Amino acid sequence: MEEPPRRLTEFAAAAGARDTHVWDRSFLPWDAYFAVVWLATAVFVLGADLPSLPYRITAVALMSLLIPWYLRAGRPAMLDGGADERQSLRYVVASVVIFLPPAFLVGETRLITFALAPPCFMLLPVRKAMITMGVVNVVPVAGWALIWRPESQVVFFNSVFAVATLAFSGFFGVWVIRIIEQSKERASLIGELEASREEVARLSAERGALTERERMSREIHDTLAQGFTSVLMLVQAVQTELDHDVPLARRHLDLMESTARQNLAEARALVAGGAPADLDGGSLPDAVRRLADRHEAPAGLEVRGTVRELPAGIEVVALRSCQEALSNARKHAGPGAPVRLTLAYGEASLTVSVRDEGDGFDLSAPRTGYGLAGLRARAAEVGGTAEIRSAPGAGTSVTVRLPVPTAHLRSSP
Repeated sequence: MEEPPRRLTEFAAAAGARDTHVWDRSFLPWDAYFAVVWLATAVFVLGADLPSLPYRITAVALMSLLIPWYLRAGRPAMLDGGADERQSLRYVVASVVIFLPPAFLVGETRLITFALAPPCFMLLPVRKAMITMGVVNVVPVAGWALIWRPESQVVFFNSVFAVATLAFSGFFGVWVIRIIEQSKERASLIGELEASREEVARLSAERGALTERERMSREIHDTLAQGFTSVLMLVQAVQTELDHDVPLARRHLDLMESTARQNLAEARALVAGGAPADLDGGSLPDAVRRLADRHEAPAGLEVRGTVRELPAGIEVVALRSCQEALSNARKHAGPGAPVRLTLAYGEASLTVSVRDEGDGFDLSAPRTGYGLAGLRARAAEVGGTAEIRSAPGAGTSVTVRLPVPTAHLRSSP
């Protein structure tokens, strides 16, 4: 397949795709067009009544010079898209020079202008192309009239035909160029759109990956990291108890085993993408109650409202919020500080409250931990809010309010 003209291919290249336009496929239609117009012109010239046959044969012979000139100079220039302006201008000027003598001899030769017009508009700027077409259409009529001195009526008819041909050539040439330019603009817009789509897809993928990393970070922080922290604290406790309180050390060892098993279950659930281990096959109050039972300090649970099954995402956020609040109480409230958990089922919301009577902290003080920020982010993901209240010596309360979707309310018994 041959390469199309540069003026045409650059438009398709703007879209970044092959075969965007018909002219991208082959240059052979232009060759066929030139051949058909030349043959038709030769037939009309040889079949004309005037002038005599020798003049008509001479006109066809002179017109035949356009064929090797087209193959040698015109076709390469058009294939190159007019990159060499001097070569393009040389081809057009020489074609006009070759065309004029037979056009002076036989008026029908002017039909070949339909083959000369497209290269003019393809290789030259519009203004120069229009000037060239003016020469091609007007000068042959003037030269033919001077040589053969036909009747004024015939001269008038040929002049009108020349003007009409010039108008048609100019209109058609400018129209085609505008179509090609519009196609270029559309191809550019398509290319920009495709590039934008690729960029959006890339950013969406990056955003999705970032969101997934954040989710995994929260899951690991709320489950595995807290479990390992508990195991580490129990190991330290056992080390100090082995010498003087073996029964207590054994209880702590049992708790270590239970915590390790729970961490293993959470890790498997995390890998499988399923529900947290505490929620697997049980209700949210049961899962929170098990969390409270594993807490070292006294932790009680109060359930308000009618317990019902809620969307998995809501229950996961509620459970993780309890885990994070209990973890913070274990680390910061002080040894043995009691904790009270509350689950309040409302008509359109679920409220989770965790209150400890520990040391508390200054909310305005800078914090480097991830827990409270992750807790707020979890609640925001499902359209909820998280409120933390604390003051030095006044304990800490964490309240998470989660909306229940309207569709779930309609489907609830």
